[in-house]
Amino acid sequence: MGIFCSGGKEKARRVKYERKSKETQIEIPVLNIDGSGKSKISTSIGFLDHMLTLFAYHGFFDIEIAAKGDTHVDKHHLNEDIGIALGEAFKKALGDCRGITRTASAEVPMDMASAKVLVDLSNRAAFKFGGATDGLKDDEGYSIHYAKDFLESFAKKLCMNLHVEVKGEGDMHHHLEVIFKALGIALDKATARDARRTGEVPSSKGIL
Repeated sequence: MGIFCSGGKEKARRVKYERKSKETQIEIPVLNIDGSGKSKISTSIGFLDHMLTLFAYHGFFDIEIAAKGDTHVDKHHLNEDIGIALGEAFKKALGDCRGITRTASAEVPMDMASAKVLVDLSNRAAFKFGGATDGLKDDEGYSIHYAKDFLESFAKKLCMNLHVEVKGEGDMHHHLEVIFKALGIALDKATARDARRTGEVPSSKGIL
């Protein structure tokens, strides 16, 4: 069942979400797809806070997240579970995706680094990450590996195709910053309502 109306006033794409396990506790009191880019992010992982703030700002999503977990072990569980929670929250907010654009891409540069992100809200999960990142050193308590885990979890739970291509020079911070900015822009475009769809599911099959 979707949250879109076939006619009349469309319902707000705004949800609350909570995920708790023995390892992590994640609360998303606000996710508004049709927001203004306001965010309040506190994940216990400082670098991820920064990336999600950029994602929200450039995607015009209003997002509040409060998360904590067993970071005394490592950041892996919490980082991955935040991706899971955010993906499930977006999927819940989008419902059956009636009237949306569905596919989009964005490319963002930052100094000598750049990233291209392509998304398809197809109800099929796929994640592809390419680029010369093997030589990048971990920085600020985060890593390329953590970012890939987050993005893959997010894509799988949102049930979208997410392809990321990063290239150029610079440090890990620059490479990840352009990825999260491009992701926000691309997802904003893909989730945008297209008046020409007149409330239809964006598929020639009539269902995603």
